[in-house]
Amino acid sequence: MELPLSALVLLFLAGLTGGFVDSIAGGGGLITVPALLWLGLPPQVALGTNKMQSSCGTALAVWRYAEAGLINWREVRVAAAMTFVFAGGGAWTLTVFSNAVLEKLVPGMLLIVVLYVLLSPSVGRERVRPRMAADAFGGVFGALIGFYDGFFGPGTGSFWMIALLSMLGLELTRATAYTKVVNLSSNLAALLIFTFKGCVLLPVALAMIAGQFIGAQLGSGLVLKHGGELVRRVFLCVTSALVLRLVWVKWF
Repeated sequence: MELPLSALVLLFLAGLTGGFVDSIAGGGGLITVPALLWLGLPPQVALGTNKMQSSCGTALAVWRYAEAGLINWREVRVAAAMTFVFAGGGAWTLTVFSNAVLEKLVPGMLLIVVLYVLLSPSVGRERVRPRMAADAFGGVFGALIGFYDGFFGPGTGSFWMIALLSMLGLELTRATAYTKVVNLSSNLAALLIFTFKGCVLLPVALAMIAGQFIGAQLGSGLVLKHGGELVRRVFLCVTSALVLRLVWVKWF
């Protein structure tokens, strides 16, 4: 696919902005997927290409957070493994079944997440006693959210964040780092399925990957510098925007 310079610049900027937002609080797909659809790509190809470019930005964010000591690999290993398996299963299931029911349910679920964080100003400010063991948490939520991410996807980062805050008791910065690890796992699983189905457009992905690296570097750097309050604000904005977008697309 031969692209004009203007399209390449747009893709680069979309990757940069998406990587920046995604490395802080998730939701970068709100920016990158519409940019890919704007090119006229079929939805499956847009989603597959998006998985490739977002995986690169997420990998960089994971590296930055690991380098800063924010990732407990013992704590996250089961969740990462379960997410990989079930996200792949969800992506495969998507080729067989419709996700029409989820399109109606997810905006309401995300709105509950927004209200929970908005009405609980102290949540995530410091680590509290967990309600589940790390491996049990990883097994249950890795399966549930991993399958959801592969099958449908919008709001996955928000669901992980609220599960980590409420069930593992992590503070916001460590919850963000944990979320990046499991997001990378599910992205790679879905990417394998999309690649197998021939739904990845490499030249387009490469243009966005260049922007992703810059955006992820900037975003993760801000989290390390400013901590949980920045994550909280961006999280609320991105999740609220996702609710509005899903409601608009489905109902209007």
